Amino acid sequence: MRLHSILGLVGLGYLASASNLHARNYEAQDYYVLHLDPTTPPSQVAVKLGLTHEGPLGELQDHHVFSCHKQEEDVVHTALKERRRRKRSIGGYDVLDGVKLAQKQKLKARMEKRGIIPPRPAGYASPIEERQTPEEAAVAKQASVAAALGIQDPIFNEQWHLFNPVQIGHDVNVTDIWMQGITGHNATVAIVDDGLDMYSDDLKDNYFAEGSYDFNDNQLEPKPVLSDDKHGTRCAGEVSAVKNNVCGVGVAWDSKIAGIRILSKMITDADEAIAMNYAYQKNQIYSCSWGPPDDGRSMDAPGILIKRAMLNAVQNGRGGLGSIYVFASGNGAMNEDNCNFDGYTNSIYSITVGAIDRKGLHPYYSEKCSAQLVVTYSSGSGDAIHTTDVGTNACYSGHGGTSAAAPLAAGIFALVLQIRPDLTWRDMQYLVMQTALPIDLETGEWQTTSIGRKFSHTFGYGKIDTWATVEAAKTFQNVKPQAWYYSPWIHVNQAIPQGDQGLAVSFEVTADMLMAANVERLEHVTVSMNIDHKRRGDLSVDLVSPDKVISHLSVTRRLDTAAEGYNDWTFMSVVHWGESGIGTWTIIVKDTVVNEFNGTFIDWHLKLWGESIDASKATLLPMPSEHDDDNHDLVVSTTTIAGATTSVTPVATPTSLMANPTDHPDRPTKPTGTTDEETSATATSSPAATTSASSWLPSFFPTFSSKTQFWIYGAAALILIFCSALGIYLYMARRKRLRNNPRDEWEFDLLEEDETEGLTGGGKKGTKKGGKRRAGELYDAFAAGSDEESEEYLDEGGDEREKKLYESDDEGKHVIGEDEDEEEGDHNEKNQGEHLLRK
Repeated sequence: MRLHSILGLVGLGYLASASNLHARNYEAQDYYVLHLDPTTPPSQVAVKLGLTHEGPLGELQDHHVFSCHKQEEDVVHTALKERRRRKRSIGGYDVLDGVKLAQKQKLKARMEKRGIIPPRPAGYASPIEERQTPEEAAVAKQASVAAALGIQDPIFNEQWHLFNPVQIGHDVNVTDIWMQGITGHNATVAIVDDGLDMYSDDLKDNYFAEGSYDFNDNQLEPKPVLSDDKHGTRCAGEVSAVKNNVCGVGVAWDSKIAGIRILSKMITDADEAIAMNYAYQKNQIYSCSWGPPDDGRSMDAPGILIKRAMLNAVQNGRGGLGSIYVFASGNGAMNEDNCNFDGYTNSIYSITVGAIDRKGLHPYYSEKCSAQLVVTYSSGSGDAIHTTDVGTNACYSGHGGTSAAAPLAAGIFALVLQIRPDLTWRDMQYLVMQTALPIDLETGEWQTTSIGRKFSHTFGYGKIDTWATVEAAKTFQNVKPQAWYYSPWIHVNQAIPQGDQGLAVSFEVTADMLMAANVERLEHVTVSMNIDHKRRGDLSVDLVSPDKVISHLSVTRRLDTAAEGYNDWTFMSVVHWGESGIGTWTIIVKDTVVNEFNGTFIDWHLKLWGESIDASKATLLPMPSEHDDDNHDLVVSTTTIAGATTSVTPVATPTSLMANPTDHPDRPTKPTGTTDEETSATATSSPAATTSASSWLPSFFPTFSSKTQFWIYGAAALILIFCSALGIYLYMARRKRLRNNPRDEWEFDLLEEDETEGLTGGGKKGTKKGGKRRAGELYDAFAAGSDEESEEYLDEGGDEREKKLYESDDEGKHVIGEDEDEEEGDHNEKNQGEHLLRK
């Protein structure tokens, strides 16, 4: 019986969810997403704007979709702008005053599947070698497991990732878990991909129709349509292929599998946001083997609606326990790509999974980064993952890339949820981190973290061990709710030295700051930053914690020639998991190549995410706004703290920083040579000039007798004392002036003249057009500022924050707010010559 004939038998929740999803016709219609005040009726907004109310935007509360006939004009922006103008002159109430955000939807480029392995670059040896003769004991165990569990699937013996009789120990270590009866029962994994063949004999018994939908063709069944719509089915087979007589078995063969089809056509942010929340009370795990291009050039992040959807999922999905997102790290390592340039994989809400091959080696395609939590098995060393394919009885033996690693991890997490359905999304990250097994210790560039775990930017915390993870889950104590601390924006505005020198900036986090923020111990660390640079690929960024643990937030990319630098981009690290966070944090920015392309480190912002001290005081993170990174000049933090001193100085690269990787021979060599003391958070001086053992003076001075040296240093000391006294006098005088300044909570320096240009209407790279101040708090945990992101939106703020209207001519980008004086051009006259102060 075909599935569409029995839709009347599925749950009412499924029908309710599907009924809100209408086919979109982007050739004939324009679509808008509006976030409305809860008291504002969507029907009245529709009448006022001349739009049709299409219904709610999936699971995002108070977000609605509207449509109208296609036209060049942004009718919503025009109407809200006119309402703004009239409100200033006549006041009163209008239904449009309840519009909090407005965004016209547009189709965007398709995400790339991460299963197609790019051609191997020159210089790599062939991985194909003769297979070793399997040890008799391993083969015997494989046969006994199959017999005991009744596994008759014809390619089970080829599924080395489940049991490897050749490279003993290089598998996910799952068979003993199966023997305990833990096979994924009552767990559900949604494959967000290019479809799922629900009529395959290997999948149909586990297919979960209630959690499935086709967002590309707007129909209930996400059945593959295009000739290359095979990726999602192959991923699904890894998770939930039924134990029968077809192909092989999934790692969680009793789990349910849903298909959410989004990759086969261009879709909008609105549809992707709905997809990422689809049936999120029953879909527990979302497996995502896709992302922006892995070309070593791209730097892309999800749009505001998708960010809100993912935050909504971790706060409200699974009855408040949180949806579990699993993302493939990316296949761009041979292009020197890094998963911290991908706003999906460097989200704190994602378990980012890289790949290793059947020998436990790092395959040439798997990306490295500080946001990668773990790795698991995929293609390489002459083999790949053997799984289900599109077709009634079709199998496939060449599935690979990090695309194959992510669903394998998702299936393992389904096994965990069978015995511990009460785990939160953060509990799962703790379990995976704590039980991962470090591998390839000789070449993995491992460092020991503050909690005694080993971390490698190549392998994360190691490979997932199913048995260890499930056993630990049996007694795992749920962690307390999430808390966070945001530092003030730390202004630098210094040129970045080229070559083997870096620019280091420090920020001190005190125990009182974290106590006020209710943060007990760290989990994720994110750093948002702005750098102007003429060739982005020359940059690298390291973060050094108070415990001297190093995160490589950004690495050089030889193919990245973009002149944008970093614009409010957020990097993420899981390296500092378990640290207290108290002490000096240092960011080190390096311009690694001496050439005509140079840059300026503008500012940065540290965010510490972790477990709360007092669960009763924990609050939910507010929904992200496009203005969360706006007000860099209003130095604001989530806690009341005294102004902290930041030191800025060139420093050489620490000796423990990542060396030139052996699998990327053409990668620029990172300089080395300083001690741990030289890379400490205070970093108060450049590498000192060497001194002679026989002289107190530097070597480039003439040699003097000891008596002469005494007089020289005596005179120098007197000069130093005089200058110090003068400095103290000037400092005290300045402090006296500042006491009468309304901003006396902070100490400020004047911005350079070129920094004020954008604030007087001229615009400046790194600041928002129109001279607006940039908001001090970042409410999202994603990278921001996609290279191609162009949206129109209405600022959301609390009652205490004045809403402002911005309008940019750049690719139709609009922000709709409540005060348009500056947009009318007034602010250029008001602010000419204004000098803002920075901390």
